[in-house]
Amino acid sequence: MQFVSASAFLAIIIVIRLRRRTEARSRVDETVTVLTAVVFGVLIAATSWGHTILQLVGTASNATH
Repeated sequence: MQFVSASAFLAIIIVIRLRRRTEARSRVDETVTVLTAVVFGVLIAATSWGHTILQLVGTASNATH
């Protein structure tokens, strides 16, 4: 039996929630989406993938200055 990691599960949920129409969302729905995205960010921050993303964003921000 294979297990899906929590970060992959949250990424799928975020993509599904963001594909919905904006007009159909309530404040609670938007808050849940934001909290899910924050938890996803916290989960990937400690991984090597998260460090790579941080380096890419840092390089891009330095290039714009």
